[in-house]
Amino acid sequence: MEPITDTPQAPSDTDPAASGEPSAPVNPKADADVVRAFSRDPEKRREAEQPQAAPAAVPRIVVVGGGAGGLELATRLGNTLGKKGRAEVTLIDARLTHLWKPLLHEVAAGTLDSHDDDIQFLAQARHHRFTFRLGAMEGLDRKRKVVQLARITDASGAVLSERREVPYDTLVIAVGSVSNDFGVPGVQEHCHFLDTREQADRFQKTLLNSYLKTQHREARQTDGITVAIVGGGATGVELAAELHHVARRLVAYGFDRIDPDRDVRLVLVEAAPRLLPAAPERISRLAERELTRLGVVVQTGVQVSRVSAHGLETGDVCIPADLLVWAAGIRAPAFTQRLDLETNRAGQLVVKDTLQTTHDPDIYALGDCAACPFPATGRNVPPTAQAAHQQAALLVRNLSARVAGGADRDAAFRYRDHGFMVSLSGYTAVGNLMGNLMRMSGAVMIEGWLARFTYRLLYRKHQMALFGPARTALMVLSDWISRRGRARLKLH
Repeated sequence: MEPITDTPQAPSDTDPAASGEPSAPVNPKADADVVRAFSRDPEKRREAEQPQAAPAAVPRIVVVGGGAGGLELATRLGNTLGKKGRAEVTLIDARLTHLWKPLLHEVAAGTLDSHDDDIQFLAQARHHRFTFRLGAMEGLDRKRKVVQLARITDASGAVLSERREVPYDTLVIAVGSVSNDFGVPGVQEHCHFLDTREQADRFQKTLLNSYLKTQHREARQTDGITVAIVGGGATGVELAAELHHVARRLVAYGFDRIDPDRDVRLVLVEAAPRLLPAAPERISRLAERELTRLGVVVQTGVQVSRVSAHGLETGDVCIPADLLVWAAGIRAPAFTQRLDLETNRAGQLVVKDTLQTTHDPDIYALGDCAACPFPATGRNVPPTAQAAHQQAALLVRNLSARVAGGADRDAAFRYRDHGFMVSLSGYTAVGNLMGNLMRMSGAVMIEGWLARFTYRLLYRKHQMALFGPARTALMVLSDWISRRGRARLKLH
């Protein structure tokens, strides 16, 4: 089947330009003056008879991936270039809605309904002057400058969209990341992942069913629930704390035959010597101390060699578990290695300091799927929401200047580390705020209510980038009111 190309439709028969009708009143006297002038000047007459070049087409900017960075970029470009008709901005994503990825551990635990905070791409596109196309990128033709989209089907297998091609002049790849199983046998077959809302919803339903089964067990049965989480990064630590919180909340909703201290066991396994290896050591110690106080079994320096339906194998030791979650690292989606662009071992697109890919200056990458140099550490920019936010802001400026033709070279990306924050459910949060955010030298360690407040501000900052301050303020008020009238847990 030939791919379908998304191209602008031809003018209709009622379009004056298509029907040959003049778009402005004709001035016969002016036309006569022009004819007489040309007749007296043969050179001008010959010049006027030469074929005229067609007007320059509006630049087509295509953003693939509606995550934090991609959606912010498409929204801000739509508000500027799209609104003024200076560029045609298109966002492509395989889903119809956006959910801020750092919230997925709350969706998985059931403390957040996945539909409460999602953003509909079609509505966002309508309000912010860009075009949304449903599709999953599977390839790229750099010579023809088209993005190749895979066929889209629904849960029943019905085709929603055939394979298509979307042309571009400038392409931004912001497809995020997926969990990295590092080739460990059994991970794909037996572990849950938290890369998407669908995966988080699936885990939440499995978890709730486990609680229901335990609640209705026979009195003589003593088996409880053991959840093992592989990966002591931010996702693993936050999920462990959230699951501990949920186990105690469920008792208030009728799960009275479950004793959380006796029937629920949480195990967190990390291969590195400490939790949160990317964070300052003091934050790691605070997080581990708090999780241990909550009763979470923390095992650091433990390498998982195999996963089975019954638990984790770490050399000669087996850690039995009923539910397994893999959050031990990330890599770019597999298709990035088929794009004829430079990638690293994790499949991330290697980019220059301008976020342009090394093989094609018309293709950019941002967020988790980009390997962007960070000279201050000698490594790459960390795959965090704040990095994607900063990269999107830079590309708004660079692409706007590129459309205007006023910049010989794109400005370089300079990552500013504003600190590290991790939430331990409703109990506390720990983190540090860097000096360039606090306007003082060094870093300030925070925990408790101040850290929890700062953690929530990160999400509100994302909302402000998408909706502006006024609408975000209304959303904060609406959330505060509505959440007092509904259950604190998702119980279905």
